[in-house]
Amino acid sequence: MAVPRLYLDHPLAPGQTVPLERAQAHYLSSVMRLGAGAEVLVFNGRDGEVLARIEEAGKRGGSLRVEAATKPQMAPPDLWLLFAPIKKARTDFIVEKATEMGAARILPVLTDYTNAERVRTDRLQAHAVEAAEQCGGTYVPQVAEPVKLGALLDGWDPARRLMFCDEALVGAGSGLPARAAAPGPWAILIGPEGGFTEVERKRMAGLEASVAVSLGPRILRADTAAVAAMTLWQSALGDW
Repeated sequence: MAVPRLYLDHPLAPGQTVPLERAQAHYLSSVMRLGAGAEVLVFNGRDGEVLARIEEAGKRGGSLRVEAATKPQMAPPDLWLLFAPIKKARTDFIVEKATEMGAARILPVLTDYTNAERVRTDRLQAHAVEAAEQCGGTYVPQVAEPVKLGALLDGWDPARRLMFCDEALVGAGSGLPARAAAPGPWAILIGPEGGFTEVERKRMAGLEASVAVSLGPRILRADTAAVAAMTLWQSALGDW
């Protein structure tokens, strides 16, 4: 049986006893059927991964005893994923895959054609935690509160390049132009199911830091586009 992994927002020094949240204790005892002495891998997003053993786990809570480090902290590239929220399950998918693929920050963006229910960032943050637990990562990206695209661009830091995935460029090749593929802080912007308006497209094209790219010869669904765009960026400038 694979050793379970848990994210705990708590210091993880060897020899230290750390508390389990009620849901985590229930997961270990009732779902995984683990008792005192069983091994658990734990990370907090700051101190790498450590091996711990269950001291106590039950319906009301529990605790772990930290033993030793097993993996150093691995920070992701300075890459933000910006996306227009879509249907619930597909938005969840975007957050999960962005976490697995190494986004440092995830930011829902409200565009003119965004058509989605209310965005619950607490639920999306929980999905990011779960994805990090499952993929072996030691970092959990922050899921920020939604922001309107216009307000985001008004305060844009010119030092952060913006990879703007423009569906109007379908069929014009794909990937980052060699002249624009410079290291440093970046963000990827994925539009809504209805695409960007002409006003939005012109606004982004006029931003000095923006780089318009095509994701190939076919128009992709928003959730597919997020994975494709991160793959292109990681293969050119990331830590793959």
